[in-house]
Amino acid sequence: MKTVKIVVLFIYLFFGLNCVFGQIFVKDSYVYVADNYLYVKDGIELNTANSNLYLRNGAQLLQGASATVSTNKGTGSLSVFQEGTSNNFAYNYWSSPVGESLTTAGNSPFSITQLGVPTSSTTTTVATALDNNFWDGFSTPGSVNIARRYIYNFISSSTYAQWLYVGIGNSNPGYGFTMKGVSGTDATTATAVQAFGGAANNPGFAQRYDFRGKPNDGVITVTIGAGKQTLTGNPYPSAIDLQLFYNLNSTKIESSISYWEQPNSTATSHYLTAYKGGYGVYNAVNNLYVPAAIFSTDQNGIAIEPSTATGGIYKRKFAPVGQGFMITGKAGILTNSVATFDNNLRVVVKETTAANLTDSEFHRVNMSSQNATVDNDFYGSIPNVAGIDYTLISKAPTPNIRIATSFGTGEASRQVLLVFKAGAIDDVDASDSKSPDANGSLPQDMYIFLNNSEYVMSGTTFDINKKFAVGFKNTQVANYKMKVQQIENFNGANAIYLHDKVNDLYYDIKNASHEFSMPAGANNTKYEITFTQGALSNPENTIASFDVFQNNVNSVLTIRNPKLIDIKNCELFDMTGKLIFNKTNLGSQSEFTFQTANLSQGVYIVNITTSENQKISKKVIVAKAN
Repeated sequence: MKTVKIVVLFIYLFFGLNCVFGQIFVKDSYVYVADNYLYVKDGIELNTANSNLYLRNGAQLLQGASATVSTNKGTGSLSVFQEGTSNNFAYNYWSSPVGESLTTAGNSPFSITQLGVPTSSTTTTVATALDNNFWDGFSTPGSVNIARRYIYNFISSSTYAQWLYVGIGNSNPGYGFTMKGVSGTDATTATAVQAFGGAANNPGFAQRYDFRGKPNDGVITVTIGAGKQTLTGNPYPSAIDLQLFYNLNSTKIESSISYWEQPNSTATSHYLTAYKGGYGVYNAVNNLYVPAAIFSTDQNGIAIEPSTATGGIYKRKFAPVGQGFMITGKAGILTNSVATFDNNLRVVVKETTAANLTDSEFHRVNMSSQNATVDNDFYGSIPNVAGIDYTLISKAPTPNIRIATSFGTGEASRQVLLVFKAGAIDDVDASDSKSPDANGSLPQDMYIFLNNSEYVMSGTTFDINKKFAVGFKNTQVANYKMKVQQIENFNGANAIYLHDKVNDLYYDIKNASHEFSMPAGANNTKYEITFTQGALSNPENTIASFDVFQNNVNSVLTIRNPKLIDIKNCELFDMTGKLIFNKTNLGSQSEFTFQTANLSQGVYIVNITTSENQKISKKVIVAKAN
């Protein structure tokens, strides 16, 4: 159904199919969209306070691409749900999809006084904004009480002290805000939920909020500064494609988008010294995410020690309704620069569930990592405003190697990604993501050392001879343990080593962890990641790397491999050329043994082939012991 304008006197629409309208006018009634989407080409007028548009069970609203200034108006409200943490000590980063309901057209500011807790599929109880002397937000059946003292913006700034207190004041469209969760439970069942298991408003691990107001639409801008961060987020009542957002702003913002991670088990106090969290990084060029290294902080927000928790791996291509995140302005941009959102970014993608990984998940403290098996499928049909055919876009991850380095004996770790893609360069470009902690605030850290700076993601083309410098920094002597955690959509490296350049030792980190300690300070020159051992460049050195001998007392053939060279296969021939055995894919152990008790006396040839296809031949003599 498509018209120029729809005048609605009284309608209750449960859309089994998506509907398209040129314009919508609602007076003293409501439009109800469940488990689907509504597309409106032009404006929406929710004429009176009793005129409402309800989005339920993951329903979303798209509006026309041509809009620059929103024509939405009216004192009625769009209502859409989103769930945040139920831990009253932990933050979510939010971005409202609605603003204040006004008769004048255009987007308007948002206040947390527009939040509520649903009491039925269409009714809500307005949230209580607790006075500043209340530290703890809490939930009770049919009500939610928010601690206003934790509502902040962060606009084009670079230091922790520049958070701007908002409280019950306004956040302009497109600007994100922080808000702590609530304790307690609320078994009220309003309607089936869009992303969460269970229909209760607060089953004890998440709190549902009802955003109500005039729906945001059209072009929305936020202030950015050179090298400075801005807390922004998805400003629409639909998901957005973050890769499209970056493409729209690629001359002004970095490709890295930061998400605050604060694992549920670590949030136990309001004191800053007890916070345990960090920023994960989504690279919009690579469509890959590096989780946060979780640390506790001091009273100035400076990390002081690693946590026992670790960040999670999530898919981030689509930012869901209400999601806030940090962006960084590129060096050299003008002082009056802005980042822009427009309707072309809008897509209809429901949030991830346990049974359906959609690359869209609101960041809350109880999220589950998505490091599942590699998905080589395509996205399928995704309704969107820009006219993109997502059925032609592969979901297969950009080929990468994920390396995890844990700190001391705890579980906390830093993950870094080596990413391989056509067109990437060895120097810094948009496929590289700088560490969110490159300012030196962490007491212990690991990183890819690229262009004299600290990175958590390095994109380049693959060459088996390439080497990646890795660095470590610690305020005192510190222990590390490094291992390849995950290899996605990539089979180019049979071996992965941590190379100690000072002692010329290679440690296999593909198949085992390597533990070591580092002196206090920045250590950026000792180690590198390689796919071959340096000795392999010289066949004579390769031969010398192996010690092959026959122990006739014990009837055992032994191959010693002190440099942990990866062995593709080992063959044993007698002098007539008869193959005695062929052992394949032996790996990079330090020693291999083979029984020879059944062999006749005589001379035998041992042929070893490395993973780099270098061949070594040695003679051994089998004799019967007296």
